[in-house]
Amino acid sequence: MSRSRPAMRSGAPGPSLRELAVQALSSVERGYDLLAPKFDHTPFRTPDRVLDATAEALRDLGPFDAGLDLCTGTGAGVEVLRRVCARRVVGVDVSAGMLAVARGALPAGPDAAPGADRAPEVRWVRADARALPFAAAFDLVVSFGAFGHFLPAERPALFAQAHAALRPGGRFAFPVAAPPPVGSRLYWALWGFDAAMRVRNAVWRPPFVMYYRTFPLSGVRADLIRAGFSVRTLPLAEFGRRPDGAPRARLVVARRD
Repeated sequence: MSRSRPAMRSGAPGPSLRELAVQALSSVERGYDLLAPKFDHTPFRTPDRVLDATAEALRDLGPFDAGLDLCTGTGAGVEVLRRVCARRVVGVDVSAGMLAVARGALPAGPDAAPGADRAPEVRWVRADARALPFAAAFDLVVSFGAFGHFLPAERPALFAQAHAALRPGGRFAFPVAAPPPVGSRLYWALWGFDAAMRVRNAVWRPPFVMYYRTFPLSGVRADLIRAGFSVRTLPLAEFGRRPDGAPRARLVVARRD
């Protein structure tokens, strides 16, 4: 899931440890229903810096008429799409609680995007990303921070849904971060989180699918190509480069040919 307005404020009331524990012992859908009212005040929301860099990169790829935010959560991608789409923006998520927060921040209907001459219409739709109720309806599909909720075996079907939702020539775009150096503190933190989630899902039902190390760029690229996309990546220059010269963050741009 992703972030929405307002930006996270210092000292804002985030969820307690007990609330996070209850969420973690729930299903993905129920867990996010519970977390929704405080989600924008957690570290799990996509940072504004990532959203802004993505919007800037997408401006150079447009113009776009209609856009879809896949697994919108509380509306992060909708905020990005309002900057780059002229006519219609849709946020889709399986969690009714997250959509309720998003709808409260940005009601459905026409709404002027900052700096835009024309106000795109905003809609919110509850649906599973693996069974989207759209066919060739969008020029642009985006997603932020949601792919850890899908196991690698589910990626082909997920990408096929994004492909089907796009018009010919449409683009499916999302940011990815470079993997942390092996042995670094972040490397071990992500490894430990994923290991804990695997143990949790082995002994507790319903499962809560959320992993950080199951979305390698090489495998993602191969699955996108199998779904019918041509794929390229653009460096997000704002985040700089690693010592080996590789970008610290990229925008994956998959085109439906």
